[in-house]
Amino acid sequence: MYLTTYDPFARVTRRAFGPATANRASVMPLDGVRRDGDVLLRFDVPGIDPESIEVTVDRGVLSVFVRERTMGTFTRRLYLSKNLNADAVEAAYNNGVLEVRIPVLEQAKPRKVEVRQGDEQPELAA
Repeated sequence: MYLTTYDPFARVTRRAFGPATANRASVMPLDGVRRDGDVLLRFDVPGIDPESIEVTVDRGVLSVFVRERTMGTFTRRLYLSKNLNADAVEAAYNNGVLEVRIPVLEQAKPRKVEVRQGDEQPELAA
């Protein structure tokens, strides 16, 4: 698993204001795609000024902050796996979609294992 989401205020907000206001994720929907060398996150933030978007990484937590005049400030936080390179996160905004690219660390990438034949086989410990 490369990502987990966490909203510590959802339960409190749901109790105080009902389920519709507790689901802030619906305000900033997220798709995550695992590709060969990275994880690509796409946040839908249509109509938002790119200058009002802030992306931070702190101790393995990726946070996306969006300030919107009519609704306030919204935040999505994702805990990054230790298999991801948090130091090389990149973000770009285009046509209402914020894309965040997080490279997978080299040691976490799958590698092909050579299958030897006949005399080439090493002694395998039992």
